[in-house]
Parts: sequence; structure tokens; C-alpha cells
Amino acid sequence: MLQTLSPRLVFAGLAITALAAMLFARLYLEEFLGLAPCPLCMTQRFFVVLWGGIALLAALHNPATTGRRVYAGLCSLAAIAGGAVAVRHVWLQHLPPDQVPACGPSLEYMLETLPFSETLSMVMMGDGNCAETMWTFLGLSIPEQTLIMASGVTLVCLWQLFRKYP
Repeated sequence: MLQTLSPRLVFAGLAITALAAMLFARLYLEEFLGLAPCPLCMTQRFFVVLWGGIALLAALHNPATTGRRVYAGLCSLAAIAGGAVAVRHVWLQHLPPDQVPACGPSLEYMLETLPFSETLSMVMMGDGNCAETMWTFLGLSIPEQTLIMASGVTLVCLWQLFRKYP
């Protein structure tokens, strides 16, 4: 049954998943709850938008087998990268309070004043803002939920990459 799913439909589903995640983050978490995203949250969002954009392009393009595999590979790399950032974020959230790094400057400030490589390095390190758990659902923090989503997307992309097309 899964084998008969249209690759275009699978890519469209991945794009819709990314859109739903971004709408949830932007409209509910930011606007309704008033939660400001930390630098690691913004980095995770970047990768969600990236794999969502790749999946949207794949759905619109609807390429032959080789193209589908390329899109699926790129999409899985973006999801894996987003998952890796989420792992770092989850790790920071589970540090003992005395080991949490100090809070740093905002992402906007770093992008305006520091070289990009230094900003990237500081963002990936995370800071005290990233270690704070601001909201949970079913006992899972936002980065834990993002990690689960990125893992699911990675599995779907890898299935799309290696499956035999009818």
C-alpha cells in the first residue's frame, strides 16, 4: 500500500508538515503565548523551512526517479541537520542549573555586529536562554517535539530515497 503512494503526494505532505510547524511556532507560540524564540529555536526553524522548501519544490517539479532521489536526499539532510540542532537544544535543557551557559546577546544583535562565522558558532553553542523550557506538550519541550518531527521527516525522506518506484 505504501509503495503505491505518489512521490509527489509524499513530498507535498512533507511541505505541508513544515508549513504547519512554522504556523504553529509563529502564530501560536510567538503571537498567542508571547514566547520569543532563542537562537537555537531560530536555527531549527531554518532547517524546517529548508526541508519544507525542498519538499515543495519536489512536489511542484515532480521529477523522474533520479530527481526524486536527489530531492529526498537533500530533504533528509536538512531534516537531519535540524534534528542535530534539536539534540543540542535538548541537551542544554537537561543540564544541571549550575552548568547552564550564561545568556548571550540576541540573534539580531549578533547578525548586525559580528562576522557570520562567529555568529554561527555562538548560535550553535546556545546560551542560558536556550536552556530554559518555556512550554511543554505531553511533557515534551519544544525542541524535543522538533526532534521527534525531524526524526519522522528523516525516516519519510529516507524511505522516499530508497523505495522502488512503480
